[in-house]
Amino acid sequence: MKIDGHTRLAAVIAKPIKHSISPFIHNMAYDLTDTNAVYLAFEVDRENLEQAVENIRLHQMLGANISMPYKQEVITYLDELDESALLIGAVNTVVNQNGRLIGYNTDGLGFFRSLSNFHIKGKNLTILGAGGAASAIIGQAVLDGVEKVCVFDLRDRLAGHQEKIEQLSRRLGHPIQLLAVEDLVALSDAVNQSDLFINATGLGMDGKSLPIPSDFAFPKGLLVADMTYCPAETPFLRLAREQGLQTVNGLGMLLYQAEKAFELMTGKKMPSEEIKKALLEKLEI
Repeated sequence: MKIDGHTRLAAVIAKPIKHSISPFIHNMAYDLTDTNAVYLAFEVDRENLEQAVENIRLHQMLGANISMPYKQEVITYLDELDESALLIGAVNTVVNQNGRLIGYNTDGLGFFRSLSNFHIKGKNLTILGAGGAASAIIGQAVLDGVEKVCVFDLRDRLAGHQEKIEQLSRRLGHPIQLLAVEDLVALSDAVNQSDLFINATGLGMDGKSLPIPSDFAFPKGLLVADMTYCPAETPFLRLAREQGLQTVNGLGMLLYQAEKAFELMTGKKMPSEEIKKALLEKLEI
């Protein structure tokens, strides 16, 4: 890697973020496409988020990716949103266009691209969690023709999520149910009617936590996904696999949302298949 006075900077901003594989993906892409740039991981406290975003402009960075828990909060500090980010109400990519910070959302596109032989049109979706990444998946699912969407979160968080989900439903023009994950009858009913069941809570990153009871029974034929990619198999996915179901972790989503973000920041096409092979070797998957 050549670093000189023309080298540009890009980063991922989140907390926690030191586990991130995004620097590996983007720096490999820079190397393969002869792009004079370096990509780092910035672990930023909430009170420093505004300054971190302003630094994108101050240091003439290419841009930044935004991860949990700042995908919605970051909108306040941007100059403009593209249609997808405006519709979803969350940003995962900020592009510096000559000092103007533009917010995009590539999460939903990346997620559904990672489900190689699955198409959501006319099917039912149940998702755990109601954060920015979940909103991106719901938004893309609606755009792709999903039939029914059920969102489950902790009962004590429902009041805080209700208005956001209602706004998302209005923007998308599609009904979205918000229910308590503690209501196991409702959860079981929703999952039994679903074709795709996603964990978007972040629970399981520690390799121990489960967002559902350990004796939860999945229906046959269900596709089960977790937006976490580290560990490669969360307890949620392990529970589904042990019941004979197909599972998908968040690595594909990470790669394909990064592919679009790379294109937006550099104007170049990411060599995704070569990077995917390197990722699988790195993570020993």
